[in-house]
Amino acid sequence: MNPRERRAARHRPVADEAGSRPRRRASPITVDQVVDTALGVIAAEGYEALTMRRLATALDTGPASLYAHVVNKADLDELLIGRLCADLVLPEPDPAAWRDQIQGVCAQLRDQFLRFPGISRGALAMAPTDPETLRVNEGMLAILLAGGVAPQTAAWAIDALLLYVAAYCLEASIARQRAAHPDDAWVLDRDELTRRLAALPAASYPHTVRHAAVLTAGEGHDRFDFTVGLMVGGLPPG
Repeated sequence: MNPRERRAARHRPVADEAGSRPRRRASPITVDQVVDTALGVIAAEGYEALTMRRLATALDTGPASLYAHVVNKADLDELLIGRLCADLVLPEPDPAAWRDQIQGVCAQLRDQFLRFPGISRGALAMAPTDPETLRVNEGMLAILLAGGVAPQTAAWAIDALLLYVAAYCLEASIARQRAAHPDDAWVLDRDELTRRLAALPAASYPHTVRHAAVLTAGEGHDRFDFTVGLMVGGLPPG
């Protein structure tokens, strides 16, 4: 669906499933309200709880009325990711600091995703067409090109970085869900995991036993910073 069709679909009156008119509200729904409410549902209940029906309930309207503003769930995902991208501050490209700048943009996006458990799932396999999402891609591309990275390398590097940020945040949201279940709590206990690794048969797992503490090391976003730094550090200037 092209942008013209999409805009038309968002503003086209839609009947409900039975063919009747949508339930009336005290005031009309706007796209901003839809996005605000969807983010509220995700913040409180997680991304998996967000369905068109759940969103309609939160908006005090019928599910079909949402389709006057949002084409489908994928369209809603794009609006949500676009809203988060709107808060990212993109630096003026600096050829002397381009690696730090790219890492900074990735960290900003990470922090936005982590505010809303599981929302990064909506960014996976999404072709960027929202203006704010495109703004972030444009900004990252400008930074890499300023650093002398070849255009093709820069394009694929952006794909890889955004994929890693989304996957990292999705894993964090899954870990948060597991933490709520006592039977899974040990998975998140680093000391317990270190003990389990160190207690393995040394004859079969000599390196794992010897380096158990190293394998489980890291505070906060240490592993994220390491991985993004490794990816960016490996980019060859043109």
